Amino acid sequence: MVISQVISKELSLTNQQVDSVINLLKEGATIPFIARYRKETTGGLDEEVLRDIEERQNYLTLLQERRDTILKSIEEQGKLTQELSDKINAATKLQELEDLYLPYKPKRKTRGTIAKAKGLEPLAMFLLENPMFDGNLDEKLAEFINVELGVETIEQALQGAKDIIAEMISDSAEVRKVVRENLQENSVIKTEKTKDNVSAETENEKLKEKDKKEVYLIYYDFAIDIKKIKPYQILAINRGEKEKFLKVNFQFDEIEFYKLINKTFFNSNESVFGEIFNSIIEDSFKRLIFPSIEREVRNFLTELADLHAIEIFASNLKQLLLQPPFSGKIIMGIDPGFYSGSKVAVIDLTGKYVEGGTIYPHPPQNKKTEAAKVVLNLINKHKVELVAIGNGTASRETELFIAELIQTQKLSCHYLIVNEAGASVYSASPIAKKEFPDLEASQRGNISIARRILDPLAELVKIDPKSIGVGLYQHDVDQKLLMKKLDNVVESCVNYVGVDVNTASSSLLTYVSGLNKRLADNIVKYREKNGKFNERQELMEVSGMGEKAFEQSAGFLKIPESSNPFDNTFIHPESYQAAEALLNMFNIKKEKVKESGPMLDFFINKKGIKKVASEINIGEPTLMDIIENLKKPGRDPREDMPKPILRSDVLKMEDLQPGMILKGTVRNVVDFGAFIDIGVKQDGLLHISQMANRFVKNPLEHIQVGDIVEVTILQIDVERKRISLSMKAQ
Repeated sequence: MVISQVISKELSLTNQQVDSVINLLKEGATIPFIARYRKETTGGLDEEVLRDIEERQNYLTLLQERRDTILKSIEEQGKLTQELSDKINAATKLQELEDLYLPYKPKRKTRGTIAKAKGLEPLAMFLLENPMFDGNLDEKLAEFINVELGVETIEQALQGAKDIIAEMISDSAEVRKVVRENLQENSVIKTEKTKDNVSAETENEKLKEKDKKEVYLIYYDFAIDIKKIKPYQILAINRGEKEKFLKVNFQFDEIEFYKLINKTFFNSNESVFGEIFNSIIEDSFKRLIFPSIEREVRNFLTELADLHAIEIFASNLKQLLLQPPFSGKIIMGIDPGFYSGSKVAVIDLTGKYVEGGTIYPHPPQNKKTEAAKVVLNLINKHKVELVAIGNGTASRETELFIAELIQTQKLSCHYLIVNEAGASVYSASPIAKKEFPDLEASQRGNISIARRILDPLAELVKIDPKSIGVGLYQHDVDQKLLMKKLDNVVESCVNYVGVDVNTASSSLLTYVSGLNKRLADNIVKYREKNGKFNERQELMEVSGMGEKAFEQSAGFLKIPESSNPFDNTFIHPESYQAAEALLNMFNIKKEKVKESGPMLDFFINKKGIKKVASEINIGEPTLMDIIENLKKPGRDPREDMPKPILRSDVLKMEDLQPGMILKGTVRNVVDFGAFIDIGVKQDGLLHISQMANRFVKNPLEHIQVGDIVEVTILQIDVERKRISLSMKAQ
């Protein structure tokens, strides 16, 4: 098996493309680097395809290693036939390999191995090889009585032979395959309520228990065709089962499965031992095959659900990280609270903490007048333009307080609600302690909330992606896979936007292509000791920065202050000579390149991209990228995205009426719809069925986190705090 050929066929790519990517990865190139700077080599493959190639290469390499191990093991046992070798070499999945290896896998003590030790394997083979036996079975069985080995009766001899055949059936790769496939195609998943969980001892625990029960209410008597079950239902059922609220079973026609096993293992040939074989099939299925295959199918469903949930989480995270920054604004961040008060912080245009404190405008203190004076003083003193309010406890009460202050004092500033998920995690982290050693943990979350508006990406990379709160069942899915996927997303976003090497934190630099935590820390240390970087080449003076790390990272590290305008673009240093040649070709001065965009377009169109690329000896894709960056040096790609809605007044849930049309911000997208912030205490649910006048299969194809959408109120349930929304054309 040539791995690159398999991948090229699966992904409909050329062998050359796949070989190029695999070689680049072996050489230590990162996915963002390959996607942006090796387009000629890969044929312009994007990050998604590159990651698919990497993932398949890892899987197929693991498959080949396992195949070699299995072949060696069976050969050492002296049982490797040409037919078996061909089957093993033809297997394309790990599951297929394990099925083929099962009969030869060293076993623990089982009923079958015990029977073999008693010398009953020849009897088992006799039953299988003599379907038309017309002699006396009892006499044949009597031949295998051996008191010394523990076979004292013909019944014990027959049972031992049946146990051996039952394991042979269970070990059959063909049998396991048909049982697995049919269970996945022709069964119903049934869930029901377990006995009441009476472990709750305190009043608080009882309330939590009640809440959990309500979550699983729909699964207390639930049945669904296995082919129709949704990923979120699988994850909910798994959690309910784990928490002992639910029992889960498969429902199917057992007789049909017995027929399938009979047809697969015995080829449905007539045999005088038919009744014996039928009892063996039933025993093998119930005792050995089904428990094992049931686990496999449940695991398979869970893996699919995990992948789906992780993809949704990753998509939501990407959109959240790429929210446009409110750069050049002085921002006040408020981390709302009741008993412990609301923490307030003001940051300057660069994100530096200026001043802060704690206010108590809400119960039980109710020091609203005093709080208003503090906030008003901070707004006026520092010329605050935006107030960012965390969306946690007391969020809407704080929103009412700020909105009223803006209205009564006729302030020119606005406010917006910010997803504060992970702020508390950041507050107690080593990163926060290092940034604000003189502040208590409770006074750091509000700074994070403000900075999430100034530059969402730069701030959110400091937090474990799982804690950012844009997923569904993120704590139930495969954590290793989740972390890898989310790290890939963060890496992709950071390198898509680029990083100002003179202001970026170590946390942000860590995600830059080619850098690791040690190198990121060293860049910051160098900056602190020597001042700002003046050009990209200066990065080579950083401790630990070798040629490879520089190659991989330099294009993503921007230096706005550099005298060379190329240093503030995605143009890689390896292409500086080509960029210079391009400008010289049309007599454009490097210092004037920013104003020369229209002129550059005119000359390029006149001469032709192909001819220009040939004359400066560079590939067309790279030339196109150079031109794009010369026209917009220092451009932040997030600028094209819609900014969050700014508000100066507030709505209450009681103000809403069915039929009202409002603008809202998408906070989270899940399988069954999206949650929209429409400016009241509770986010509204836009169910997937209300997204469009047509059928919507995947919400992510229609709506994404951060989108600004216009919605119509369908229903309001004040008591249950539920709002139903619609985007259907009226």
